[in-house]
Amino acid sequence: MSTPRLRIISTDDPCAKAVDGPARLALIGNFPPRRCGIATFTSDVYEALLEADPGLSCEVYAMTDAGRDYAYPAPVVCEIRQDHVEDYLDAADRINRNPPNVICVQHEFGIFGGLAGEHLLTLLEATDRPVVTTLHTVLEKPNDDQRRVFERLIARSARVIVMAERGREFLLRVWRTPPEKVVLIPHGAPDRAFSDTEPFKAKLGMTGHEVLFTFGLISPNKGVENVLRALPRIVAERPSALYVVLGATHPNLVAREGEQYRNSLIALAQSLGVANHVRLIDEYTDTSHLIEFLLAADVYITPYLNRNQITSGTLAYAAALGKPIVSTPYWHAEEVLGGGLGRLVPFGSVQETAAEIVDLLNHPDRRLDLARAIYDASRETVWSCFAVRMLEVFQTAVTAARRPSLPSKPCHAAEPTQDLGAVRRLTDSCGILQHALFNIADRRHGYCVDDNARALILMHRSAAAALPDRLGLATTYAAFVQHAWNDATGRFRNFMSYERQWLEASGSDDSTGRAVWSLAVTAAETPRADLRRWAGALMDLVLPHLGSISSPRSDAFILIGLSGMIRAGWRDEKLAVMASAKAARLVSRLLTRKARGEPWFEGVLAYDNARLPEALIRVGSALKQERMINAGLEALDWLCRRQTGVRGVFLPVATTDFGRPLAAYGLFDQQPLEAAATVDAVAAAWEATGDYRWVQEAERAFAWYFGANTLGMMLAAEDGGCYDGLTWAGPNENQGAESVLALQLAAATIERLTSSVDPRVKIGGDL
Repeated sequence: MSTPRLRIISTDDPCAKAVDGPARLALIGNFPPRRCGIATFTSDVYEALLEADPGLSCEVYAMTDAGRDYAYPAPVVCEIRQDHVEDYLDAADRINRNPPNVICVQHEFGIFGGLAGEHLLTLLEATDRPVVTTLHTVLEKPNDDQRRVFERLIARSARVIVMAERGREFLLRVWRTPPEKVVLIPHGAPDRAFSDTEPFKAKLGMTGHEVLFTFGLISPNKGVENVLRALPRIVAERPSALYVVLGATHPNLVAREGEQYRNSLIALAQSLGVANHVRLIDEYTDTSHLIEFLLAADVYITPYLNRNQITSGTLAYAAALGKPIVSTPYWHAEEVLGGGLGRLVPFGSVQETAAEIVDLLNHPDRRLDLARAIYDASRETVWSCFAVRMLEVFQTAVTAARRPSLPSKPCHAAEPTQDLGAVRRLTDSCGILQHALFNIADRRHGYCVDDNARALILMHRSAAAALPDRLGLATTYAAFVQHAWNDATGRFRNFMSYERQWLEASGSDDSTGRAVWSLAVTAAETPRADLRRWAGALMDLVLPHLGSISSPRSDAFILIGLSGMIRAGWRDEKLAVMASAKAARLVSRLLTRKARGEPWFEGVLAYDNARLPEALIRVGSALKQERMINAGLEALDWLCRRQTGVRGVFLPVATTDFGRPLAAYGLFDQQPLEAAATVDAVAAAWEATGDYRWVQEAERAFAWYFGANTLGMMLAAEDGGCYDGLTWAGPNENQGAESVLALQLAAATIERLTSSVDPRVKIGGDL
């Protein structure tokens, strides 16, 4: 992370002060030419930040609503289509390739895709930059999806900005947000000198009129009808009154019904006999032209119908420009106009609206006093002040991000759990079945050697390995592996139907690699002499065929197995020769990629990633080759850093990133296999180095199963089961063999690791 620099704001600015802000910023929100209040706000924030800090590098990530196409200006470096989750991942990739100091989000319900805007979290949780979120709405009574998503957004944000006291109160009371996260910054507004209305009336062709003004996108919830209904009384007393409504019809309303609503307003004005006192200007204007209308207004009106509006940009603009305001008492209006700074009228009250407007027009002195008072009270809401406050919040977020984020105890439930109930439930007399529907074995998909090899390894990876039930299961899985070997092809078959028919003559090289690994573990670790003899004999048949296997993961599986046999004292020189050749090939791969600036064995990431460095560490230890060990440790260090998410949780390489460039940083789906591979790999690093950092990494990866993950949700299930992955919607509730075995293998490694650590130091504790 680059070092923030000292900023000096011009001393002519009412908010002048030294500001230590970020060097680079990613700004996510709607942006012009999209027509909405959030787009205008984001643009204003962008301009204000650059004016406050001309050295700031600010890249805009613009949200595009469904079915729209915008010609975005130069500040926009990335377009995110609302309902295209791949766009959110691409945006995260761009952020990760050139990380900003801070990600600043403009959040409003309805502008992000997915349930309750959940796609935004796909982006944010795929990055590790501190996030500052400006909340334009804070719901008091959310639905279940809104609550789930909003809670995750708050958790992901280092700071959340609200623009009204009511929003702060809701965050603390309804959302239980930590108070130190919440920052109140009043809605920004333009800064202009207090001035007379006449020059601006003349410029706009409204000389001789007493101008009543409302602006913003037009829709039925804005209450314009009630002001029209009040006009006959107003005009009766003030014949020069002119009600100007500046704003295009809301695009979503136009998409549904065209200009039906605007036409109904025109018809209403005509029926009331006030059409000559109304100007409905169908225009989405720029800020400079809008300010001219505001400065021409004698009275500003916000007649909204809904009380539940926490912030209103139109109200903030009118107040900062010193406009006497008549408004219904929605939340933001109550807060801004309280204490006599404006006139509040009941919702839908035509008579009181007319009475307050007439009173202000009849008494210019009262109107001027009100204008002066609200102008003076709004000096700290101008954009220059807003920008200074935001830069301060950004720096707070950056400072907080520098603190160590690795939790000392990611999850209180992350304890070894050697319960084989789930393994037994998936196993029959043939072997372990691949898949499950919930926790029920799904016989349609039959068996595979991959899972039976994993199960065979598990049977030898526990202090209870010699128990009769484990020995019986080991025999079942060994029989499956034996039957899978096809001497004619020199490979293991992989898939078998439930009817016990092989579906192929040979499986993938990875399948053969895993089967060899299980043979090697059996030969090196089983307490049963008969199983050791069987594994050794089958290994003799298989070994001559392994030279033709060269894919990196297949080599890694074979190397992990061979290294165990070598360390266990198997004296067959062919094992060491084979191991040396395959390890040299892996080291060469790593060094070649490293020379290109990529610290990994391949230009992509995929499944079982940690097995690659684990293989080098284990075979290097077995052959006493420091070069291999160091290469493996370096690659594993990079991978562990890559697999670190927000708040230091373990974030495995997602399936969305399989086969994508190393810079890709997706979020879902997360697979149990990756956590197990990492636990094994860092255990190998601990054994090779004695560095306690690797014990902490094992704890972090293992805790992923127990809720120390992106969503804070349990993957471990009852009787030793494990859900099939973590998706954007939560756990995949099926419990297939790969997932169950991943948890159980990780638990077995943690159990062994615990016994190897100094008893004065417990996993999860401090040295």
